[in-house]
Amino acid sequence: MRIIGLDVGSKTIGVAVSDALGWTAQGVATIRRRNLEYDLQQLQQIIDQYEVGSAVVGLPLNMNGSRGESVQNAEALGEALQKSANIDVCYQDERLTTVAAQRLLIEGDVSRSKRKNVIDKVAATLILQSYLDRQK
Repeated sequence: MRIIGLDVGSKTIGVAVSDALGWTAQGVATIRRRNLEYDLQQLQQIIDQYEVGSAVVGLPLNMNGSRGESVQNAEALGEALQKSANIDVCYQDERLTTVAAQRLLIEGDVSRSKRKNVIDKVAATLILQSYLDRQK
């Protein structure tokens, strides 16, 4: 079964999915958040489409390791997803993931307007790939 990786923000959720063997992560979507019910419905469609068995949610810890409101929001979505989709959810430290995603896109000469549209999906890919690499 595949694994879904999530970069949870206040306005969007970046989504990546692993290959069937759990070796690589690919960005698949950026969900514009509306409310919890809508967010979970959108995620369920992706879970069904890719036959996902578990999820990795990025935890946006502060640089000193402390937990802020963003961490609480990510954990709340993870807990709700675990209940609604009946899949295992774990968490991955995502400090500097968005910065790394931004650098990759700049190095790839992606325009500023296009970067804005894919940054969350790329961040989710980095979160999931980091998790997959750690599992090897």
